[in-house]
Formats: sequence, structure tokens, C-alpha cells
Amino acid sequence: MLTVSVKWQKETFKGVEIDTSQLPYLFKCQLYDLTGVPPERQKIMVKGGLLKDDADWSTLGVKEGQKMMMMGTADEIVKAPEKGTVFMEDLPEEEQVLAVGHTAGLFNLGNTCYMNSTIQCLHSVPELKSSLVQYSHSGRTNDLDQSSHHLTLATRDLFGELDKSVKPVSPMQFWMVLKKKYPQFGQLHNGAFMQQDAEECWTQILYTLSQSLGSSGSSESADAVKALFGIELASRVHCLESGEESSERESIYALKCHISHEVNHLHEGLKHGLKSELEKASPSLGRSAIYIKDSRISSLPRYLTIQFVRFFWKRESNQKAKILRKVDYPLELDIYDLCSDDLRKKLEAPRKFLRDEEGKKLGLKPSGKSSDEKDVKMTEAEGSSNTNGMSSTMTTTESAEAAGKEMQLTGVYDLVTVLTHKGRSADSGHYVAWVKQENGKWIQFDDDNPSQQREEDITKLSGGGDWHMAYICMYKARVVPM
Repeated sequence: MLTVSVKWQKETFKGVEIDTSQLPYLFKCQLYDLTGVPPERQKIMVKGGLLKDDADWSTLGVKEGQKMMMMGTADEIVKAPEKGTVFMEDLPEEEQVLAVGHTAGLFNLGNTCYMNSTIQCLHSVPELKSSLVQYSHSGRTNDLDQSSHHLTLATRDLFGELDKSVKPVSPMQFWMVLKKKYPQFGQLHNGAFMQQDAEECWTQILYTLSQSLGSSGSSESADAVKALFGIELASRVHCLESGEESSERESIYALKCHISHEVNHLHEGLKHGLKSELEKASPSLGRSAIYIKDSRISSLPRYLTIQFVRFFWKRESNQKAKILRKVDYPLELDIYDLCSDDLRKKLEAPRKFLRDEEGKKLGLKPSGKSSDEKDVKMTEAEGSSNTNGMSSTMTTTESAEAAGKEMQLTGVYDLVTVLTHKGRSADSGHYVAWVKQENGKWIQFDDDNPSQQREEDITKLSGGGDWHMAYICMYKARVVPM
């Protein structure tokens, strides 16, 4: 690690650190944070000419305390539009994106698209951001290791930067902390950082936040991750050969959509994922036997995360291969029939309330029925839950929440983020996040290049070719006051 000073225009920035084990591009991202000059516009003089993004620091002769000079123009500050009628297409591009919602992208630090897309998806959860705000520098308890504490702080700070900025943000500090906590994300191949699995990054970040927010001692933060993303499963494990049977309970943070030649739709893949075979010792047989594990959801989260199991280990090539099969997924997902009997009973009243609310919009009278035939599929709710219908239901919900009424889950969820992968292998390709804004607009976050998308194009990310295809979907629960 070296410390240098950098002169830019009339300013001198002292104590700028250079991590010589990293690429110079990261140093440029630091300077972007300080000056507002994007890395591609920076001209930094070093031995042999201008500093290149992929240069080797050991050959440049940079010394401790050295004074360096940078040239380049900073991004212009976006001015507020003048009063009067201004059409969206007439606004500067940055203001057009700003009018849609959160639009700050993240610089790619060298195959870090897996991390950037994960961050953009998790950043879209306002309740998670609120819990992180409650977490302070002194929030660490004796039960929490220092690296987890620092990663939680880095997540909080990065979310804050994204909220304040309209131009791309450098996630370098977060990445440094992430690599220290989980060294696999700092793996190198031929001097370049390796592409990593976005699902592994998502899981590790969420696990860390669950540990730190759950032990922070703040009532607002305690068990925040479990309440927002935790799924409880009740399983029946039985052996067909011996007739032995037992029950299990477990907590997970994502459902798996298993993909086979029989799976054409998300719902089918989820059913496959809740049933599995395992081999274990049978006491009555005195040897190993095959057991069938049937699981049902016994507790639902506010945000339902689903992973499409697209990658598997291919022995012939000794690497992860990808299943390209098309698997359709809906904008509105009803998982009532995947729930346990006890949970279904709890969902009956909220689902009736939701049906009645949807019926009012269609001019129908409230129904007194709560029969299973209407609860198995929320046909009325799904059929009329377009953007306008959903906003109407949400208005009722928001006013009820403001009044302090308890909100109940319905088993119906609305798609809010899609994390996609483009390419044939998990060790290569490109990850992108597609995030629904609070105003209903969709933004594609392709690293530092956000762009507005049409909702009808979001469900076309279902696979079947070399285009971006859904790898992780996150759905937000439709809740009602009870």
C-alpha cells in the first residue's frame, strides 16, 4: 500500500492510498469519488506516459509520498429544468433517467458485475435500507466478528451513496471489505479478477446482514433479514422401503426452481424443488436407504427470493455448465398451493379481503365465500393486477399501514427485481439487474449504464438462447390490513 498526493486543477488531494496489488482502474475510481472526473477522462502522468487501467504498478516506479498530476474534466452538475412545459424526451439524458426513479449505476471494478447486480437488487428493498440505517458503528456486539461488522457498515454506506447520487458510484470500499470477509471474490486468473457466481454473492451478503442486524440489539433491526427474506419449511421425510417417517423444519432465504425437460414454468420448477430424494441410514433396515423429502412452506417472507438452478458441475470439462432451457415466470405469483395446511388456513381471510378489494375495482359485490376452490388460485387477483390495479390496492395498504394497522400476507407476490446472466458458463458471461421502481417503471442496471425498460420485456428474460436470462427473481408480498 502506497500513499500519494494528487494535484488536479487548483486542488491537491493528500493521503490518497494506492493498493499496488489491485489494478490502476481502482485508483482511478478513488479519484472519481474525490474529483468527479470519470475514469475514462482521467489523464495521469507516470513513468513511461499515461497511467493505463490495466498497468502493472511494479513497473511504474511510483514511490511513497510521490506527487502525481491528473488532468480531466468533471461531470457537469445537472441543472433543474426551467419552469414551464418540458417534455421528457427534451430533457438531458441524465435528467430523463432521474425522472424514472433510482438511477445511480455502479462501476465495474474488473468482472464485478455479479456483485453490482446483487447490490442493485438488494438496494431496492426499502425495509432493508431502513434496518441498515439503524445499524451504527457501535452496533457490533461481542457475538459478531469484525469482518461481518465492517461488511454491514460498507453495505449501509454504499446504499446511502446510491440514494444520494445520479451518476455512477464506485463500490470499491464495499468490494475491498467483501473480499476480506469472503476471499473467493478476490480470486485472480492470469492477473485479472475472476467472474464469480451472483447467487453465491447474494447468499453471503444476506447471511452476513442476518448475523449483524439480528445481533445489533436494535428493536428496529433485530431479525430484520429473517422477517424480510426468511422462508420456513415443514418437511415430511419417509422411506418407501421401510415405512419409516419423520418430520423436519428448516429456515431458508430462497426457494429453488429446479429445471428439467418437464419444467416449462416457474411454478412447476418450484414444486420440483420442494420434493427431493436423499440417502441416509435406516435404523429398521440396518443399512442406507432412499428417503423421500416432501416440503411445504409454513411461513412466508415479505420478499420472496427464487433462484433458477441453471448451473451444474460438468465433469467432462471440469467446470460449471449452464441450462439454457426457457422457463417462464409471471409478474404476479401465487404460491398458495405450495403452503402447508396450517398456513393456508391463516391465509384464507387475507385472501378473501384481497379478492373483495380487487372485485370492487371491477364493480363486483364482496363475496361471503371463503371456499378452497377460490383460494387455490387467485384468478381474480392475478387477472386484474396490472400496474394500475396494483397501485390501487397498494394505496389502500399504505393508508392502513400509516394508520398503524397490522398487515397480513396473502400468498400473492409481485415481481420487483430480476437478476439475469448472459453467457454459457457461471465463470464467464455477464450479470445485469432489472429493478422495478416505486413509480412502476423498470430500470436495467448494466453496471454504470442504467436504462429504462418496458414491463412487457421483463418476462422475456426467461431463457432459451444466448440472451439475458433470469437467474434470481425477487417478488414483493401483496399484503392487506386485517
